[in-house]
Amino acid sequence: MDMNVTMKDPKKSDYYYEESIKTLRTNIQFSSKQVKTILLTSCYQNEGKSDIAFTLSVEMGKAGKKVLLIDADIRKSTFIRRYGIKGEVKGLSQYLSGQIDAGNIIYKTNYENVDMIFSGPVAPNPSELLGEKDFKQLLETKREEYDYIFIDTPPSASLIDATVVAQNCDGGILVIESEAVSYKVAQKVKAQIERSGCHILGAVLNKVDIKSGKYYNAYKGYYKK
Repeated sequence: MDMNVTMKDPKKSDYYYEESIKTLRTNIQFSSKQVKTILLTSCYQNEGKSDIAFTLSVEMGKAGKKVLLIDADIRKSTFIRRYGIKGEVKGLSQYLSGQIDAGNIIYKTNYENVDMIFSGPVAPNPSELLGEKDFKQLLETKREEYDYIFIDTPPSASLIDATVVAQNCDGGILVIESEAVSYKVAQKVKAQIERSGCHILGAVLNKVDIKSGKYYNAYKGYYKK
């Protein structure tokens, strides 16, 4: 069976964004050789988490690392539409519900060294599916085949999906939109992920207007606190 997909990145080229992603890639590589399965989450919708997961996967692939990107947002995924996927693709929800086996959900993309598992159809019980032993077994098996597995999860401020996924991950990255998330909410999400036993590798401050000097003053107090 031909398991190939073509993905088209809609983002415009941005030097600062691309350099920041490369820095993130390097930091992950220096974290530990045992850190291979990494989730990405945010507090709210539209903070740019999925874009970062995708671009980070591509950059890691360019560095010669074999990458598996998993879209674990089986509530409201945007990957199919955003990246212009044509034709029918099978996904994670179908595997976890026993409809198909793992060999029928991994797609080779047009990006070097990057494979993808899509979310599949929306399921009525996402957190229960992600908590199944089949998901844990999938990650354990694939970590032997890939250098890195990045898992894009739903926002964590009001959903437990990321916490469920975190139980099976070596580390987590919290994506925070600049000037859109309070310190209290960010700390709550961080603690929630860490209670699952998953170490937070760090946070990514996204959508920063680096041309505006107010960024530095606004977050000086944030970090001091």
